[in-house]
Amino acid sequence: MKRVKNCLFLSLPLLFSGCSLSLQSAKDMFFKSEPKEQIVIKRDSNIKQDAIVNALLSQYDEWKGVRYRYGGNSKKGIDCSAFIQRTFKTKLNKKIPRTTYYQSRVGKKVSKSEAKVGDLVFFKTGRNSRHVGIYLDDGKFMHVSKKKGVIISTLNNVYFKKHFWKIQRVLED
Repeated sequence: MKRVKNCLFLSLPLLFSGCSLSLQSAKDMFFKSEPKEQIVIKRDSNIKQDAIVNALLSQYDEWKGVRYRYGGNSKKGIDCSAFIQRTFKTKLNKKIPRTTYYQSRVGKKVSKSEAKVGDLVFFKTGRNSRHVGIYLDDGKFMHVSKKKGVIISTLNNVYFKKHFWKIQRVLED
């Protein structure tokens, strides 16, 4: 009995970390990664925006395909909020919270039409579950899929259209 209590006690932090998906939404979820040749990020004359694009694409190249693991925070497996936190820290030199709940409260809300490279894209995937990704450009975002790991998807995907919640700008202009 003591062993069961210890195991339960030690697993509690996992319950409160990372992104979470309900069983039903995980079952219904399908992610389609964009073929590499279709991942085109528009460049403009804004040097800061180009630096953000380069940093995010570098992160994608390093982490592409790393599998999803709830509560994970390494290349052995990572969840969506840990991937976002790690990307912001290592590539954009910005500290953000660990969980989707707290990440969704950082920055300011912007509309889809105002979305810029580096904005956080949030989805309500169940009654109490959320998912997060990083907006790239032209409706594309980088995230961690339960089936395909770190991928780039589109907001026009049927699943993401249905579950879209909001976009938060956390990087200063």
